[in-house]
Amino acid sequence: MTDATGELTAKEIRKRARRLPPPDPEPLPGLVDAHTHLAACGGRTAEDVRAILDHAEAVGVGQVVTVADDMVDARWAVAAAHWDERAFAAVGLHPTHAADLTDQTRAELEQMVADPRVVAVGETGLDYYWTTRSDTCADPAVQRDSFAWHIDLAKRSGKPLMIHNRDADRDLLDVLAAEGAPETVIMHCFSGDREIARECTANGYVLSFSGTVTFNNSTELREAALLVPDDLLLVETDAPFLTPHPYRGQPNQSYCVPYTARAMARLRGVSDERMATTLGSNACRVYSIPLR
Repeated sequence: MTDATGELTAKEIRKRARRLPPPDPEPLPGLVDAHTHLAACGGRTAEDVRAILDHAEAVGVGQVVTVADDMVDARWAVAAAHWDERAFAAVGLHPTHAADLTDQTRAELEQMVADPRVVAVGETGLDYYWTTRSDTCADPAVQRDSFAWHIDLAKRSGKPLMIHNRDADRDLLDVLAAEGAPETVIMHCFSGDREIARECTANGYVLSFSGTVTFNNSTELREAALLVPDDLLLVETDAPFLTPHPYRGQPNQSYCVPYTARAMARLRGVSDERMATTLGSNACRVYSIPLR
């Protein structure tokens, strides 16, 4: 859209800018993207995945965990983890797809979780946001049943449980308590307040922070991030979503992790290098993957 002189309007300039990827950050070695969606970032082939991971590694993000939402994504994530040694997979049914859990999909997920390239069960949990906004979203009772099954799978497999939580803090924590949490619980893209953060860390749950912690309106989330002990802290992109400030709304990829890691370093009053070492070593320990 242009004005009467043929020049682009300010609105059109902003719109076009939102379609551009953020510039590369200054490299910050030692990082791991604890949760991304490579397929949704354009990584549909081995060549595409390699290009995404080469880009990430060039700025210090040496490994990623690519995560499934549904069965199609789960099959793809396992394949991608075998295409490139820098990629690992998490498999499960997102709570909005909980109704897809059948005897057949249970058997297939159990087989996938046994694969050594699969390092977590999930993302699973509860999502009450979409129950009122989508006719296809599983209702809360179905979500809770699926969540309980994934909890059991994580305990039987000995692999971490990766949790998605949206607008369901109390119910989600109550289900975990009732079912008995597995040894390692990862609160992906943590979005709770400081009280929920205190409760999670008291239980030994790992809290993973995405670009949302950098948003201008995330004051309470930053307060929560300050409470997390060093050994329970992860960083992620959740790419292609949640691009960190000042690039909010632009396409996200694993190479953007250093932006969030540096914001967390400033928040916690440590050097960028120390923050990267903490976050990277935590991810390797939590997921039982080799430190690069």
